[in-house]
Amino acid sequence: MLKLICALYFFIIAFSGNIFAQDTLPRISVKDRDGKVIISWINGYGARINNINIQRSYDSIKRFTTIGTVLNPMNKENGFVDTKSTGGRVFYRVFVAFDGGEYVFTRSYRPALDSLREEMNEIEPTESALRPPMPGGFVASKFVFTGKDNNVIISLPNAAGQKYSIKFFDEADNPVFEVHNIKEPYLILEKVNFLHSGWFKYHLLNNDILLEKYKFYIPKDGKGGTNREQRNK
Repeated sequence: MLKLICALYFFIIAFSGNIFAQDTLPRISVKDRDGKVIISWINGYGARINNINIQRSYDSIKRFTTIGTVLNPMNKENGFVDTKSTGGRVFYRVFVAFDGGEYVFTRSYRPALDSLREEMNEIEPTESALRPPMPGGFVASKFVFTGKDNNVIISLPNAAGQKYSIKFFDEADNPVFEVHNIKEPYLILEKVNFLHSGWFKYHLLNNDILLEKYKFYIPKDGKGGTNREQRNK
């Protein structure tokens, strides 16, 4: 049961979008995401693998203990989530056993932070001066906002190396349309695509992992996005 829970948890928070770059065995990827350590890899050995154990240590050389295994070691993409990591100086490695008795240990790895979320929080807007006035107290997103001509701007400076997508909804949460596999760092969507003025919501995702859930406002033509019109919404 513990194996099943760990496997399901891994696929929910890590593989539902494969947000982390993975290495091919005997190399592994070890990422710290919100206090949970995700150990992931690509299986280049095919059906030869008989068993895979995940091990943890606090000195990187010895005293490694097995903390889990995977349900299907032959999966092309696989991994494990350590939900009980105490943080600090901790190391992980993977033990791979093959049919016939051969085995291999990966080298030990320390967890690296989820750098993508940090980058998303640190990116400065490149076209903030183009934004129309917003209602009092409203702060527009750095990544999705309306420009001076009331078109919708998507600003993702690192888009080329990611798999961004965005889903748009009206104020009542009805789907409007979606844009997949965004590779342009600066994308303009004509306001006519949204059919009417008003508030719109969006979900910004990378490999189906939700990165930002927010909203923006498209003013009526000729109104210029005045504060009074937006407050009436």
